[in-house]
Amino acid sequence: MNLSDLRENYTKGGIRIAEMHPSPFAQLEEWFQVACDQKIPDSNAMNLATSDKEGVVTSRTILLKGIANEKLQFFTNYQSQKAKDLAANPNAALTFHWRELERQINIRGTVAKTSREISEEYFQSRPYDSQIGAWVSEKQSSRVGVRSTLEARQAELETRFPKSEKVPCPDFWGGYEFTPTYIEFWQGRQGRLHDRLRYLIKDKSWIIERLSP
Repeated sequence: MNLSDLRENYTKGGIRIAEMHPSPFAQLEEWFQVACDQKIPDSNAMNLATSDKEGVVTSRTILLKGIANEKLQFFTNYQSQKAKDLAANPNAALTFHWRELERQINIRGTVAKTSREISEEYFQSRPYDSQIGAWVSEKQSSRVGVRSTLEARQAELETRFPKSEKVPCPDFWGGYEFTPTYIEFWQGRQGRLHDRLRYLIKDKSWIIERLSP
């Protein structure tokens, strides 16, 4: 297998500053809507990169679950590796990649926990299996000897919290708000002369600049 021979020629068009929204959040929602309209699987999937206090970087794919007040929301276990990283270093980065559209959005910013009310409201909107799953994975990222241990815990919790009753939101689980300070919109172009337009905060306003590919 020769990896150097693997390449795509991007042909779906370009982007111009004159066509971009003044607000990067309006632009993000427009691109996100296009991805949803095109029925791209897991269109709300995004890579989250974090680092611990020693600067060791970890990344994983998570799901965007809301955009409100110029913040991006996601939910997770507060005992997970990502949560430990964010407690030590709130700076993080996100990447959306929609291969079918030949587009990416790269974002940098800071992360803080949402209110408990937001966490509980979202938790109650989740399917029953996902609610139970959050409880099962109380010690997320910890070592598990065999899968049957998780399955036994799942059965125990399904008895404790039957589907006919409200499942409480665990104290160890909840939301985060990602506040962007940098948002870059990337559109693939022929010959690797990609379009890269970035939004930066200057004097409390967003400015748009074109970057060299």
